[in-house]
Amino acid sequence: MMTDWNAMSDADFRKEVRGFFEAEYPEELRNLPHRPKFAEIAHWHRKLHAKGWVAPAWPAEYGGMGLNAAKLLIFYEEQQRWGVNRGRDMGVQMVGPLIIKFGTQEQKDYWLPRILSCEDIWCQGYSEPGAGSDLANLRTRAEIDGDDFVINGQKIWTTMAHDATHIFMLVRTDPDAPKKQQGISFLLAPMDQSGVEVRTITTLSGETEFCEVFFDNARTPRENLVGELNKGWTMAKALLSFERIFIGSPSLAQNALGQLESFARGRGAFDDPVFRDRFAQAALDVEDHAALYARFADQLKRGETLGADVSMLKIWVTECFQRITELMIEAAGPDGGTIGPLQVGNVGVDVLSSFYKARPGTIYGGSNEIQRNILSKAVLGLPG
Repeated sequence: MMTDWNAMSDADFRKEVRGFFEAEYPEELRNLPHRPKFAEIAHWHRKLHAKGWVAPAWPAEYGGMGLNAAKLLIFYEEQQRWGVNRGRDMGVQMVGPLIIKFGTQEQKDYWLPRILSCEDIWCQGYSEPGAGSDLANLRTRAEIDGDDFVINGQKIWTTMAHDATHIFMLVRTDPDAPKKQQGISFLLAPMDQSGVEVRTITTLSGETEFCEVFFDNARTPRENLVGELNKGWTMAKALLSFERIFIGSPSLAQNALGQLESFARGRGAFDDPVFRDRFAQAALDVEDHAALYARFADQLKRGETLGADVSMLKIWVTECFQRITELMIEAAGPDGGTIGPLQVGNVGVDVLSSFYKARPGTIYGGSNEIQRNILSKAVLGLPG
């Protein structure tokens, strides 16, 4: 029998979620400073899957919790409070909702259970060396050959591609289309094949979660086309809305704020009234952002298409994240430039790595300057 979580009071639901996380989430995984590979969190995912809590925002009919905006926000708040890692959730947060909205019944029946179980682990193939913020410039080709698409080209900044079994990607299927947004299709493809090569990229923080992916006559069945042939830009725009929600999730800033608070208390930074004031402002920014996120999440739950104003989420959370990591450097004092974890009690916090991680946030997923241009034109009606 399915539980109607939305019928519970907010207080009872919060108690239920908090109790589960506190009882079941492994202590060694709390407040992870890095994005884990699936093997590192597989045992936790199995517990979450058995509970039916892998996809809190999905409709219950597809295996999700079906949470409304208020309950979803509580769920994320409790994740943040207990330092729960969201895991390899690109399938849940991005391609799953797209399949629910645009996929055939056969695609839903096949892919959605595999996403929930993490039998398939996904990465996103959007950006290319010459197509980042201007995504419609993409050049990766897919040509029909019998029952397959044959794929040639390159993707870059593909998060955790080295730990993925599948990729959802935009490819050019009609190079002669009159507009660059036309002639693009949305494909699902397996990574474990001879025509796919993955190379990791080492960032300033020393991590290798970003990758280059090369396709040399890679293949995927024609049935893995989502939506119509050459109409992938429709999916791209829809997925960018999901991505704005995904990137704009309050958990990014909430997790950083929680880490900052623990670190600052351990370092005695709250003895400084100026620091206390700046921390309070950061906390208010995070709360305001969470409220805005809840508004957009509620729109999605009602089946509404998100407008251009969703760009506010990405701007807000990435710039807030940067301010929080700057405060963390200040709280570290003369140790702020130290490479590697700084000990606070029995916990090590790598403040410099967090600072570096926050820097590209205003660039990836469409730079914040582009997001502001979108808001100025589409929301405020200012001239281009």
